[in-house]
Amino acid sequence: MKLRFPLYAKILLWFFLNLILLGATFLVLLRAQLHSGFDWLLAAGAGRRIQAVTDVVMADLGDRPRAEWTEVLKRFNDAYQLQFYLFDNGDGVQVAGEPVDLPVAVRARMPGLHGAGRWPEPPGDLSGEPVGPEGRPDRLPPPGLPPGESPKSVVRTRNPTCYWMLVRVGVRGPGLPRPMRATLVVASSTLSAGGLFFDFTPWLAVGAGAAALSGLLWFPFVRSLTRSIGQMTQATRQIAEGRFDGRVDERRRDELGALGKSINRMAERLAGFVFGQKRFLGDIAHELCAPIARTQLALGILEQRADDKNRAYVEDLREEVQHMSSLVNELLSFSKASLGAAAIQLKPVLVREAAEEAIQRESTAEGQIRSEVPADLSVLADRELLVRALANLLRNSIRYAGQAGPITLSARRESHAVLITVSDCGPGVPEAELERIFDPFYRLDTSRDAATGGVGLGLAIVKTCVESCRGSVNCRNRQPSGLEVTLKIVAAP
Repeated sequence: MKLRFPLYAKILLWFFLNLILLGATFLVLLRAQLHSGFDWLLAAGAGRRIQAVTDVVMADLGDRPRAEWTEVLKRFNDAYQLQFYLFDNGDGVQVAGEPVDLPVAVRARMPGLHGAGRWPEPPGDLSGEPVGPEGRPDRLPPPGLPPGESPKSVVRTRNPTCYWMLVRVGVRGPGLPRPMRATLVVASSTLSAGGLFFDFTPWLAVGAGAAALSGLLWFPFVRSLTRSIGQMTQATRQIAEGRFDGRVDERRRDELGALGKSINRMAERLAGFVFGQKRFLGDIAHELCAPIARTQLALGILEQRADDKNRAYVEDLREEVQHMSSLVNELLSFSKASLGAAAIQLKPVLVREAAEEAIQRESTAEGQIRSEVPADLSVLADRELLVRALANLLRNSIRYAGQAGPITLSARRESHAVLITVSDCGPGVPEAELERIFDPFYRLDTSRDAATGGVGLGLAIVKTCVESCRGSVNCRNRQPSGLEVTLKIVAAP
């Protein structure tokens, strides 16, 4: 016994797998992108960018006297659309930049205000300046940090919202006996600060990657669902059209698999029922042929022997028997076309010849039939079934629209098929009834009897004949009036 795996369990499993995937991706990004401690808002790339900007600022300040430092920071304010400030770590006094009253949370991070700003003197020359490769004083690294790195931190304040970046630096300028331990403060109204503080691009890229991975994870599952649903849709559409040979894949072990088995079982049962019904109709019609023929023969003898007074009654009875004979003949035609579909051998048939034969059968003084069929068009069909379908269409048009105008029988090739159209100028059919007029025994006006409206098998025979030739039939109302029926049959090579 195969283990049944419910569909809702599959959906939940895929959902949680997707969550696990997104969570793992987020954790990997967090570990790679974020710093620990006070720098949890800073990505590693942002730290390098801030250090590069800090180096440029410190270099410009080192080339200018202290009195010009504020002007130097103003240029950086305009260039980066940020606010740069410089504070002395020794006493926490602002050294350069526009005068600012730092928020309490920012002042608490300043080294000179809580006893953490006195750095020990690093080794160097007599002035205490570390010497770089070109003899110029280099950055002063705080104890415990590798050379080239400075401690950084971010503070967020509210009312209004502002982000403050603090970078501890060592700055040297003309007239200073030794480098000043200071803190460069950069203020921004947004977290990104134009990409300096926080770069959203990696997050967007990783988000897009996570979405792509999620799509790849869900695609096989969703594809299997849509494929199964598509098969079921196609199978049920074929069943609705009277074709019961379509089957659905039953290998799934969930609700869709059970539904597929039910559809296949339903198709088999319906095929048996419909085949049995058609066989029953054919057998009954065949059995009725003999008694009807004997009745017609007896009526002929009775008509010869009846006097003038009773001859009218015999004629009425003959008409009724003739109607019964027509009904039986249509039942036989319908049954023969339905039951013999599997054994039909399709051969090339010239459409023009079949159309002319159908026109000869149905031509009457009541309706004018116009043929517009090219001589070189041919289809793969059974000639007798094709002629019978066209004859029934012409008979139906003559009966209901023969007085309204000419009836046109035309044909044209479209890709690998031939479209054969019979159109009239009659009143047409109500739109709600268009899909039902090909059903057996269906009549638009239920009050019609066999003499005025037929028995409702003419168009059903048309559909059966065409489908037996591996074709299809559809109809539509013409504008401003009229009905158009189109047969689509595979073109002969």
